[in-house]
Amino acid sequence: MNTTTDNAMTTSVPTPAETEMPLHDTDVAIIGAGPAGAVAAAMLARAGHRIIVIEATHFPRFSIGESLLPQCLMDLEMAGLAEVVSGAGYQMKNGARFVRGDERVNINFQDKSSEGTGQAWQVERADFDQRLIEAACERGAEVRFGQRVMAFDRHPEIPTLTIRDEQDHCWQLRARFVLDASGLAQVLGRLENTLEETHLTPRQALFTHLSLTPEACREHGFDRTKIQIGLHPQANVWYWVIPFANGRASAGFVGAPDELSRLAPPDADAPQRFQACLEAFGELDDWLDPATPHREVAALGGYSRNVTTLTGPGYAILGNAGEFLDPIFSSGVTIAVRSACLAVPLVRAQLEGQVVDWQKDFEHPLRHGIDTFRAFVDAWYDGRLPAIIFHPEPPAYLRRMISAVLAGYAWDDNNPFVSQPRRHLNTLAQLCGHAA
Repeated sequence: MNTTTDNAMTTSVPTPAETEMPLHDTDVAIIGAGPAGAVAAAMLARAGHRIIVIEATHFPRFSIGESLLPQCLMDLEMAGLAEVVSGAGYQMKNGARFVRGDERVNINFQDKSSEGTGQAWQVERADFDQRLIEAACERGAEVRFGQRVMAFDRHPEIPTLTIRDEQDHCWQLRARFVLDASGLAQVLGRLENTLEETHLTPRQALFTHLSLTPEACREHGFDRTKIQIGLHPQANVWYWVIPFANGRASAGFVGAPDELSRLAPPDADAPQRFQACLEAFGELDDWLDPATPHREVAALGGYSRNVTTLTGPGYAILGNAGEFLDPIFSSGVTIAVRSACLAVPLVRAQLEGQVVDWQKDFEHPLRHGIDTFRAFVDAWYDGRLPAIIFHPEPPAYLRRMISAVLAGYAWDDNNPFVSQPRRHLNTLAQLCGHAA
């Protein structure tokens, strides 16, 4: 993920004449080459605009967020990038399987109330992100890797970035508009001092890549077409298992530190804690081979993010650079791609001299879908959503509405669980026996 200096200021940067920094011009500068930045770059470059993407890391690079949602595929198709994914040989995904002890519940994304595809993919992000940014380059975007944004001079017409390369050389990039797609680094949020505390409980994720056992599918009922989400019967800790096409799987555990400590010693290192969590879920021993790790176990905590505003003079913030909720329901890439698809037409309109209402046409609709996901995240951790999912006889029409949201259709206001998610989740959870 991108990072930036904590002491960077938002005051106007010196002119190139004063600092002897080279100055470059572009139509749109994009910070970050992940899914949000790559999709925006591809769409804008295809429309004939000059695009420069600034990326702090070098690709390919590892990232979690490996289970895509059907809504994401619909937006990639709208962006003209569907073939980038469909021809990659990824593992097909058609839903989610929820596990709690001996209980098993399948959510079929094709059995949903919203229109659109019911299919998605499980992807290794190093490959997926590489393919997207290569597609952007093929459409004419320029990407500069290993470069970090150090300062930002906001301006409604000519915002300017100050950038440092890996040789500690600084240069300036003057654009007609800036898009921040820097992910959890939140470059402009930090530089503009708009970071905001999230109301979500701080949680930690422990994760790695393992091999699936040869018997997983043949003898133990593992369904490769679904993400597996398991909830511990006593501790508020859950796991994900995301199967890939190559016989490997992403596996991770998520919980608040005090809940994780009920399964794993808090003073142990990340691999030891991961192993303790693995042993706490009996079915994982049938599915995963811990003797064949393909990555070191990593820990990520305090990952929830937010900013006070997604727009400002000469810029907009995309995807996780604006807000990230939680790994549950795999919403991160979907929100990232949706944000790019919402922003690009407005950027084009602004470059053509039209007056754009970024609050009305970008921030409000984007946050509407994020708020839907947030309501489901809250309901997952406080027990309302598990009560709904594991109910033995859910009405079919309600199941299809829940399935639509879990498939990523969080902007479909024809679904009551989108238009008023908290109200309908509360009511349904009570009907399913969950105490308020």
